[in-house]
Amino acid sequence: MDKVMRMSSERGVVIFTKSSCCLCYAVQILFRDLRVQPTIYEIDTDPDCCEIEKALLRIGCSTAVPAVFVGGKLVGSTNEVMSLHLSGSLIPLIKPYQSLLY
Repeated sequence: MDKVMRMSSERGVVIFTKSSCCLCYAVQILFRDLRVQPTIYEIDTDPDCCEIEKALLRIGCSTAVPAVFVGGKLVGSTNEVMSLHLSGSLIPLIKPYQSLLY
């Protein structure tokens, strides 16, 4: 769990994904469309993949991936991110991490 907490707080927006996950891809595209360049960790390429998945579930993710962190805090998975976006609450959350040049 320490590894996940360290990785999730290294950058403003962090998304834990798996390379074969279409929902992970959709969340990544959403953030890029919102002018945020998230740090992506494809956990299926990490030797500690199983431990990372378990840690993400223990932290409170409804599914292991995608797991989105903003400012070191868990936002959630696809459902939570999309709900925030549709309600207008995601933009204020990511505003400090949006790029003007992107």
